[in-house]
Amino acid sequence: MCGIAGWINLERRRDDHSEAVLHSMCERMVHRGPDSEGLWLDETVALGMRRLSIIDLHTGEQPVYNEDRSVVVVMNGELYNFREVRADLEKLGHKFQTNSDTEILPHLYDEYGEAMLDHLNGMFAFALWDKRREKLVVARDRFGEKPLYYGVFDEKLIFGSELKVLLANPSVKAEIDKNSLRQFLSFDYVPAPRSIYKNIFKLPAAHLLTVENGEIKTRRYWNLSWNNSGNLQDANDANSGAHTKIPPPSSNIATAAGELRDLLADAVRMRLVSDVPLGILLSGGIDSSTVAAFASQFSGEKVKTFSIGFEEDSFDESKYARMVAKHLDTEHYEDILSVEKAADLISDIGKWLDEPLSDGSLIPTFLLSQFVRKHVTVALGGDGGDELFAGYPMYYAHTVANKYLKIPAFLRNAAIEPVVKNLPVSSKNMSFDYKAKRFVRAAQHDLVTRHHSWFGSFAVDSHARLLSPEVLAKTDADIYKNAKELLEICDAGNDIEKMQFVDMNFYMAEDILTKVDRASMAVSLEVRAPFLDPRVGQFAASIPLEFKMKGKSGKHILKKALEPLLPKEILHRPKKGFGIPIADWLRGRLNPLMHDLLEPKRLNQQGLFNEKFVQNLIREHENKTASHHKELWTLLVFQLWIENFGGD
Repeated sequence: MCGIAGWINLERRRDDHSEAVLHSMCERMVHRGPDSEGLWLDETVALGMRRLSIIDLHTGEQPVYNEDRSVVVVMNGELYNFREVRADLEKLGHKFQTNSDTEILPHLYDEYGEAMLDHLNGMFAFALWDKRREKLVVARDRFGEKPLYYGVFDEKLIFGSELKVLLANPSVKAEIDKNSLRQFLSFDYVPAPRSIYKNIFKLPAAHLLTVENGEIKTRRYWNLSWNNSGNLQDANDANSGAHTKIPPPSSNIATAAGELRDLLADAVRMRLVSDVPLGILLSGGIDSSTVAAFASQFSGEKVKTFSIGFEEDSFDESKYARMVAKHLDTEHYEDILSVEKAADLISDIGKWLDEPLSDGSLIPTFLLSQFVRKHVTVALGGDGGDELFAGYPMYYAHTVANKYLKIPAFLRNAAIEPVVKNLPVSSKNMSFDYKAKRFVRAAQHDLVTRHHSWFGSFAVDSHARLLSPEVLAKTDADIYKNAKELLEICDAGNDIEKMQFVDMNFYMAEDILTKVDRASMAVSLEVRAPFLDPRVGQFAASIPLEFKMKGKSGKHILKKALEPLLPKEILHRPKKGFGIPIADWLRGRLNPLMHDLLEPKRLNQQGLFNEKFVQNLIREHENKTASHHKELWTLLVFQLWIENFGGD
């Protein structure tokens, strides 16, 4: 686990201070790799990295090379099938100098070129320089577990694992992209390929970037398929070293559940390889409990599990984590998040979160990462289960919305919506009034807009009141354009699976996985996600929707697969999510911070927001005439970000 940085001169010129600049870029991500630094430069290219030692502690330094050193690679991430791929390459005559996973990359490139990506099972972002062809190859893993930013400045393509790494290069100019701001306000994150800054981009998940003869190209190298069984062979080919291959789709759910159990078991097994202490992030939900159950089967010693509890009962799931830990006989550790701890953490987060991300679970994820890092260096988590197996309640809500829209409009407007609007405001986690109000607010929109209006903070129809006239005049109102374009490359045949695909590429890649990467890497902790094994992903896409959703309940096949391993109370309890009690906190301990960061004078000077509209949100929230905690938290996070990073 590391961070990478570098550039390629598009006009074949070299800066005399290249090494000092590359070193300064690497210094901005010491937290990603506190153990060592590696630099490599020639007349055209600079490659740098910081290393957190996980595999091959003594000889696994980077950069790595092929036999004649004509191919140079730096990588952030882990390749879980590297031993098996290495064995295959050695049979073809390749010679290795280390025992690291990264070293298979230059040899794979020698053997297969860009098709090397077909042979990898892992989470990664890497940069490869082919000196013979003078070609740069940069790639990001299939689901986007590891980040990669890039931009062209002063005739150089500059890249790095985090935005602040690019900002350490004096060629890079930081200017807020107002269109990206609008996307952040609607999504709670900035989806790829944009970043919060103009001219700096994210390489999307499952994408490859090449630079050759000064020409920059990007392309998608992998995709899930919902109706093409040929993808099963492609996914199996990408899993050298996997004990279990993806079976053809079964029409029998009991058979399919057994096949899923075998795939998940093998995915966990592959991710338990580590030369440093390892544990499990255990929330008590079915996804993390699944990982803990399989880890307990394969570990040679008692598994360490870690969870976070909350003082507020409706948000606290720690009793379920303890239930799973007792059932599996793990060595369990638990910490409690209070509002006082949260207030302290917020200022810490503002110092390292170099792109705004208003997912409230960032705070407990950061606290959990701090807590876990005291005991282990690597942890496995349950991310990906909701997206792959339709676990979010929003998926079923689309079915309800289609029925709701069949009710005559005059009846909805005159009878239903006024009643919903006047429901008493509750601060409980996922309260009925909160869900009902968000449902009716977005139900009439198209599929993509509706979905993200339920997920995100500011619905697109509120932008005219929230944003200043200057921002509105200079930006594109079609916030969801890129999300809609994703549907053009999705072969799913129904709305729910289409939204699963969009969520995998947007919400999961750019919110969930970004949150986990930044929070864990801020404290030098590596987190692995067995659900994001490409075999599990393609299996989930290949099975019928009714295997995933039964009535309004998601993850049907996952629950069936885990029946032999987990308590019924865990398998069938309602989903809560990893939220925090922001609504109450903004009326209490965090109220002064909210007023300070959102005060009218500050907003006026920025020229981005309508301060009267924001003040009205604050008043209504404080008076409990409405719950605007999600919207206010998003604005507060943006202000924390702009204080620490900002731009012109």
